[in-house]
Amino acid sequence: MFLADKDIKKAVKAGEITLSDFDESRLQPASYDILLGNKFIINDEYGTNFIDPVNKIYAKTHEVTVADGEAFMLHPGVSVLGSSHDFFGSEKYLIQLGGKSSLARIGLMVHNTAGLINPGHFLNVTLELCNLNNVPIILRPKMKIGQLTFSQMTAEPEKDYKVTGRFSKNNWNNFAPPPEESNRKTKAKSKVVTKKRPLIKLKKK
Repeated sequence: MFLADKDIKKAVKAGEITLSDFDESRLQPASYDILLGNKFIINDEYGTNFIDPVNKIYAKTHEVTVADGEAFMLHPGVSVLGSSHDFFGSEKYLIQLGGKSSLARIGLMVHNTAGLINPGHFLNVTLELCNLNNVPIILRPKMKIGQLTFSQMTAEPEKDYKVTGRFSKNNWNNFAPPPEESNRKTKAKSKVVTKKRPLIKLKKK
């Protein structure tokens, strides 16, 4: 069950949904519009031969910050990471990120597949921006970039995303290892024992 505009507004006022900074004019009948932030992560295509996620081989990247009032040109067929200006989350509701029809019609994809935000995850969401058009698309910080919908959960989750979530601590780190993998590495390091080299006694001649 999705929340209607008046229910989103009530949940924000009750502290059940965090939307910073909440702007009532961005409420749609069953969603809330979010704005594009200033940061982008771009692949260094000439420094990357291939990507192999199973073997943890990723593209070399660099970060670009675009000031308010300036523009970022997204070329055809290029995929970059962006960030929302809005910080949001909820302990109670499941949040889903979707694109806007006006941007979809010009070939702008806002997220590839990862549009689900679990309860307990508070973040500036990372956007998977891709230009499917055959001409460049100009992106500007603070433009409307996507919309959020809020769903009522049937029960309180047994798992806490703040504990189990891969991106719970740093959503902008797109190569963050899963928590269980990080824990294994930490435990492995703690088990390393430094052995002292045995003393060698020299025989007197």
